[in-house]
Amino acid sequence: MYGDVDLNIIDGSAIWAQSMAQALAAAGCEVTLLLKAPVRTDRLTAPLEEVPGVRLVRPYEDRMLSDLGPRGITPEQAVELAGRLHARKPFDLVVVRGRRVAGLAAQEEALSGRLWTYLTDFPHSVDELTATATAELTEIALASRFLLCQTEELRAFLETTVPAACGRSVLFPPVVVVPPGVSADGQVHARTRLTYTGKFAPRWNTLEMTGLPEELSRLGVDSELVMIGDKIHAEPADWAKRMRKALEGTPNVDWRGGMARAEALRQSAECDFGLSWRDPDMDASLELSTKVLELGALGLPVVLNRTPMHEAMLGEDYPLFAGEDTASVAAVIARAYNDRAVYADAAERCRAAAADHTLERAAERLRGHLAEALPAAPEGTDPELPLKVVIAGHDLKFFTRLAEYLDSLPGLDVRIDEWEGLSTHDQYRSRELAAWADVVICEWCGPNALFYAKWKRPEQRLIVRLHRFELYAEWPRRLDVSKVDAVVCVSPHYADLTREITGWPAEKVVVLPNWVDDRQLDRPKLAGAEYSLGMIGIAPSRKRLDRGLDVLAELRRLDPRYTMSVKTKQPWEYWWIWNRPEERTYFERVYRRIQRDESLASGVIFDPFGPDVATWLRRVGFMLSTSDDESFHLAPAECAASGGVPALLPWPGSDTIYDPHWIHDDPAAMAEAIHATVSEGRFAEESERARAEVTSVYGLERVRSLWSDLVVQGRLPEQAPSTAHATTGG
Repeated sequence: MYGDVDLNIIDGSAIWAQSMAQALAAAGCEVTLLLKAPVRTDRLTAPLEEVPGVRLVRPYEDRMLSDLGPRGITPEQAVELAGRLHARKPFDLVVVRGRRVAGLAAQEEALSGRLWTYLTDFPHSVDELTATATAELTEIALASRFLLCQTEELRAFLETTVPAACGRSVLFPPVVVVPPGVSADGQVHARTRLTYTGKFAPRWNTLEMTGLPEELSRLGVDSELVMIGDKIHAEPADWAKRMRKALEGTPNVDWRGGMARAEALRQSAECDFGLSWRDPDMDASLELSTKVLELGALGLPVVLNRTPMHEAMLGEDYPLFAGEDTASVAAVIARAYNDRAVYADAAERCRAAAADHTLERAAERLRGHLAEALPAAPEGTDPELPLKVVIAGHDLKFFTRLAEYLDSLPGLDVRIDEWEGLSTHDQYRSRELAAWADVVICEWCGPNALFYAKWKRPEQRLIVRLHRFELYAEWPRRLDVSKVDAVVCVSPHYADLTREITGWPAEKVVVLPNWVDDRQLDRPKLAGAEYSLGMIGIAPSRKRLDRGLDVLAELRRLDPRYTMSVKTKQPWEYWWIWNRPEERTYFERVYRRIQRDESLASGVIFDPFGPDVATWLRRVGFMLSTSDDESFHLAPAECAASGGVPALLPWPGSDTIYDPHWIHDDPAAMAEAIHATVSEGRFAEESERARAEVTSVYGLERVRSLWSDLVVQGRLPEQAPSTAHATTGG
């Protein structure tokens, strides 16, 4: 683990390094913490040396490099030392903080894929995100197993602007470690004390804070400001001089200097109010102040800026949101000082917000991420004699996540035979892989399946995954199914069609559904999401955007708050669609309808196609599936896993995948059901039902285990899983 921070200086970055090491150790990791600078004060390092499983590496004291400078090791030196340590004893994960360090580490082949990158110092707005910064972040994302994001807002911004971050971004909010038995007494004292801990810097309003005791005295409040910390920003020089003068000479300002984190918390617990009031320029920050959480964990109400993030955390009516000047800060403090009910309410909200940031919760989150990154070997495998698996196909986009999962399993050696086209491939490599493999998975039942069936050995297993595309083509008819151990379909309906059309033995055609990444999709909905419909992918015309518009038109007649977001490529972006006259005619007619109907024109939002589905779904309440036919249609299931509600028209087989409760006879019935759910206040109830149903059948863990059983042990599922069967007993 390396953070480009000096642990001699107590600020949020240094506290992060200490907390992260403690959380990793609590999650069961052996932690090697590489220090940036020589230890001049052990206020942060001494507690770490007492944590079992944490080892500190001191480049200066141990003379690990010959050219160490006075300001600590450089990012280049940090990556060099991490590489050396890794070569000596390989790490399972390498946690880094700092954009420059992460960028350099991403270029090291030995570290790539092991990086858990904690992102903070990068642009937090689209205007600041240059092409160079985007390219750098893309490289970091591709080399990282996880991108640890402090807030949901940060994750959303990252996924929207850096597509490579999608699927890798996970929440890891700040960690709060409070010494046992340390807490505020919950009382407001006659001489009230305000506390600030951390660095002294212009945008942190620390100079303005020193004027609060005088401002409060005008309001009849006797107060004292306790300031803890010893890092004063050197620039601008005149500001630094004024800051130091204010700390040393302002009446009723008690500057106590720097101290160990635990002692700073003990002394803060003796105060009445916490301060995290900052310059409005920082309101757009996507980071959450650790200080707010620490003070809240002590039971102190905290004065802070009103931002969407803080409103989501503490409530829009939190009483200690401050304005831009000391007078407004003093006013909210005076109100809470004089009204003990207001004080108690603010203190309890801060305590509740901090409860999800304890060391125990952080360790729990990390254990989940560790299980994802470092899964256990499946039963029946031997990491010393791995099962050799080949995945072959011309287009692996639907299988990429599954291939990555299989490749991550100890005891499996996975190799990819990616064909250039349906029939174009390196025949020599394919022959080599056919001779090498214990198990072959053919994604698509095309020429790849014919090839591997031809060269299959008796002791080898061959699994073919068949999609709608191939079912009516020639390849299934030419496939020697006696060489195939399992034909996988994603839905019961298409499994039945496959048996009917091909005449293959029924027991060989099995259902392994698409999975829903319920972990990534489980994110809080944005306010008003219940009034937002969604559609993903509206081309070709059989997706029936026109029916979705029928639903929206009826809903907007009932309540103009309803809108529909369509995340899609446009039909003209697919040459094979746009070159067909009937397709072009259909879309021209539908788009003219949107343009000419004022209600639809103001109610339909087209969003670009992309992998940031989990972020996009935060604002979608209902996912429409209005197609003529689908093999599975994952979008409604993804919406359900995200906390939304699926809404389907009855395409063939829909009731074998989704509970009939979510299927409606026609667009009018769908609109009526949606409006009843919202207007009667049942959205939360319906969304919980949908989430439970979908995740129990299509959740990531379950579908992965089915694939693992099939690949490793050749175990076929006993029956085709479907939500309809699971929930109705059919």
